[in-house]
Amino acid sequence: MDTLMDVSALHARMASGQRTVLLDVRWALGDPEGRAHYLEGHIPGAVYVDLPTELAEPAEPARGRHPLPSRDKFQAAARRWGISADDVVVAHDDAGNTSAARLWWMLRNAGFRSVCLLDGGLAAWRQAGLPLQAGPVEAVPGNVTLAGGGMGVIDAAQAADWANRGVLLDARAGERYRGEIEPVDPRAGHIPGAVSAPTAGNLDDAGRFLPAERLRLRFSRLGVDAATPTAVYCGSGVTAAHEIAALEIAGIPAALFPGSFSEWSNDVSRPVATGAEPGGAAAG
Repeated sequence: MDTLMDVSALHARMASGQRTVLLDVRWALGDPEGRAHYLEGHIPGAVYVDLPTELAEPAEPARGRHPLPSRDKFQAAARRWGISADDVVVAHDDAGNTSAARLWWMLRNAGFRSVCLLDGGLAAWRQAGLPLQAGPVEAVPGNVTLAGGGMGVIDAAQAADWANRGVLLDARAGERYRGEIEPVDPRAGHIPGAVSAPTAGNLDDAGRFLPAERLRLRFSRLGVDAATPTAVYCGSGVTAAHEIAALEIAGIPAALFPGSFSEWSNDVSRPVATGAEPGGAAAG
């Protein structure tokens, strides 16, 4: 299935009665009111997905701020959202899919291929003048069976050496990469050797993904193409999934470091680099 679905295609599916599971993953760092925003208005029929409790385990230093949940926990949540084996799932949020991509990646990793992102998210739906629904939606439970291993994953040891064999992309904002600020993690900076590739650069001004050819150009300027071993991290493994979606649109496979910088920076034995260059000024 394609990585993206546009609003017109989704609306046509809904109008024709084709089975579609809509999942609203509104979450943002510093804004814990995703569910409240959802209840005020969402795409009709959309079920709310709570990222901190349904797409992650509780934070722990050795695994980062948003550790991936167990297969059984994730499968139970997916069934609760109404997903069955033959469904088409469309995930979205209200921030350019920067949080919804976490769900997209997790379902893909769990072997569920019929999942895509609504390009432009809720903003694109509103811009099209389509109606919203207030209040909660309770899904009829589904029966999907999930597995694992569907997407590439690396750990901290592999991240430490990745620049010697390919390109490690840091999807956080540039100022966090450079170590100028760090609002949540214990140390500021980046994994030595990583290249800055802020997630915001994947989107146009309307919050839609750039066309494939522009994404390919963006990543080629960072030293990445389809033949380059590529891995991505961010703060806690959320927006890195968005970068992996952008890379997929560009035809480039990439692996995720789930613990990301929140795991890395909690281990004082691992060096952190600062500055604009991949090597930066390293400190223990």
